[in-house]
Amino acid sequence: MFDIVIKGGSMYTPGGVIVGDIGVIDGIIADVQEGGGLDGDKVIDAVGKCVFPGFIDPHVHIHLPFMGTNAIDDHESASKAALVGGTTTIIEMICPGPEDEPANSFAEWKGLAEEGCCCDFSFHLAVVRFDDLAKEQLRDLVANEGVQSFKIFLAYKGALDMNDENLFKLMQLCNELGVTLTAHCENAEAVDSMQKKLLAEGKTGPEWHEPSRPRSVEADGVNHLCSFAELTGATIYIVHTSCGMAVDRAIEARGRGVDVTVESVAPHLVLDKTYAQRPGFEGAKFVMSPPLRDKVEHDALWRGLASGAVTTIGTDHAPFNFNGQKDMGTDAFTLIPNGIPSIQERVDLIHTHGVCTRKIEMQTMVDVCSTNVAKQFNMYPQKGAIAVGSDADIVVYDSNFVGTFKHEDGLSKIDYSGFEGMERKGRSDVVLLRGKVVAEQGEFVGEAGAGLYISR
Repeated sequence: MFDIVIKGGSMYTPGGVIVGDIGVIDGIIADVQEGGGLDGDKVIDAVGKCVFPGFIDPHVHIHLPFMGTNAIDDHESASKAALVGGTTTIIEMICPGPEDEPANSFAEWKGLAEEGCCCDFSFHLAVVRFDDLAKEQLRDLVANEGVQSFKIFLAYKGALDMNDENLFKLMQLCNELGVTLTAHCENAEAVDSMQKKLLAEGKTGPEWHEPSRPRSVEADGVNHLCSFAELTGATIYIVHTSCGMAVDRAIEARGRGVDVTVESVAPHLVLDKTYAQRPGFEGAKFVMSPPLRDKVEHDALWRGLASGAVTTIGTDHAPFNFNGQKDMGTDAFTLIPNGIPSIQERVDLIHTHGVCTRKIEMQTMVDVCSTNVAKQFNMYPQKGAIAVGSDADIVVYDSNFVGTFKHEDGLSKIDYSGFEGMERKGRSDVVLLRGKVVAEQGEFVGEAGAGLYISR
């Protein structure tokens, strides 16, 4: 007898889509039976619905100091939002300052997550300090804490950026340790120069954020990082790629043998730069970096997802209130905290704008929002699969649900929704985390702080 049986759903397994039952014992998938026939103490009816592996968000910010303030979410609020949206595991970016020791930052972020996170979690560790002590601590964190990915910023001059000498040495270290280097690819010097020029011309509103860091700057950053990866042998992962030009640079490098993976994020797939041009400072809600682009870039990114050129979708969830935080940049767009929160909306946005419009297949959505992430970041098959022995992180998904995105339905602490009033097709009806029901029809029903750290 199983603890839980999920009956009659269309299950997206590593071997293909089958209709049948899943049996769960002690939080682990114990049986996957095509055609059904399993019995359990608790039965979840999935007839007529899709059954997915729990989704994984490879790129979130929760405890985030930025632009002199901190993101408004805590780990409890952000992870509850993630779970009701079908995301059962998150990978958070640890973002220390230039003077912070990596070991202390890791301990700080991990402690906060262990206290409040309701879903499972892991980390990418940003490297902004690279002296001998930092190098020693980075080695230790890889060896003893299961850290398997670092993060660097080719942006934010004087705050988070790294010079080329240290970047090259860091990439050599990544190759030595077998660690993936995730990267925000722009050109810090070029962005800084263009921002100063625009502000001097009195161009201070949020609509000038995108012109200050155009597509060519992002593509240049991708090309720069790929060149260093070609020389060092490092495995690289380009985060929040916003345009076809940047994707093309990565694909060209892949053709030369560079081990490069490309990520897109939900806002870049469904919003365009006209949102940041809204009058009355309303556009500040839609300021993120890289910025929202021309709508034509949506097609380039969706094509990349359909072809496999782009292999993961995250959120870059970074929640800053419009009132009291975003408005710090009223007089200068450079002071607007960056971020368009979407940790709860991601899967439904991709289903609505990708699957329902036939830009991608349902299987592709599962791959790019779950399975590929698990494989890329050393969590597969514990995560990202409906298979015997995998964690029973399972989403029963109603693809026929129709509604709209509303701020009032959100569990994040943010004071607005970047997708307010937009059409919504699909909803995670029942979400299980390691065999326990944690969300039902948009309501969190799990246990606060029950998330576990995933050592990779």
